[in-house]
Amino acid sequence: MTRSSATSMAGELPGGVSALVNGVPGGELSLLDRGLHFGDGVFETIACLHGRARFLALHLERLAHGCRALGFAPPPDELLRHEVGRLAVAEERSIVKLIVTRGPATVRGYAASGREQATRLAIRYPWPVEDPVLQEQGASVRIAKMRLGENPALAGLKHCNRLEQILARSEPGAADTAEALMLSSSGKLVSGTMTNVFLVDGPAQSPRLRTPAIDSCGVAGVMRRVVLREAARAGVMAMECALWPADLAAATEIFLSNARMGIWPVGRLGERTLRPGPVTRRMQRMLQPLLDEPADG
Repeated sequence: MTRSSATSMAGELPGGVSALVNGVPGGELSLLDRGLHFGDGVFETIACLHGRARFLALHLERLAHGCRALGFAPPPDELLRHEVGRLAVAEERSIVKLIVTRGPATVRGYAASGREQATRLAIRYPWPVEDPVLQEQGASVRIAKMRLGENPALAGLKHCNRLEQILARSEPGAADTAEALMLSSSGKLVSGTMTNVFLVDGPAQSPRLRTPAIDSCGVAGVMRRVVLREAARAGVMAMECALWPADLAAATEIFLSNARMGIWPVGRLGERTLRPGPVTRRMQRMLQPLLDEPADG
């Protein structure tokens, strides 16, 4: 399939956006869809480079886990692969958002009947303009006032309710920083609004890499998983654990991760200035080949 033919097969929307609904270009979404009414679904945001999806196997694994955790069967893996690939192949670089909901309601109210049929949405967006300063000098971040509610049953899932992140991104001063770090209702450090967070501390000769445990709230990011995996392969001491604002203050390096950008060093946290350190730079170098040539798993 050529990229030009693939483009003609997807529903074209304004702003260079293309969409498939249950595999149909520009198809219709039911007004009764439980994803629309209740946020009853999960999603993945997949970076695509050279017409190929990056870490697709990991994204689909997390999506399937999310569907099952919400109590409905995920669509077949190969079907989702086909639809993501159908959109990705049409552009050199793009972002494909894959949404799976429980489907149109068959009865009114919160309770599902069990007769619903999952809805699949695959949406291709243009790759956003990159700011090279963020990768080299680091991002400016703040701590959001909005906190994440704790619910272990939903911890780790990328479910369709993102209201806490929306409100955090809408706080006064939010436009002056690239990202906001979020605490849980009990005050633990969890993540950024669109990123996971890593701290480096300990003696310079044997530093340790720590990231918040995603056991009461937050999203267990695909790139977070890749960072932990690659750190372990390289013999970098890395762990998931409970972290608090005091740990942020004590960290010698802080960096953020997500599926599109890979790693952003933190250059400023509130009034504190930081510099990208040796562990951050090492992790960036280790991950770059996987980002440049999209790996499937």
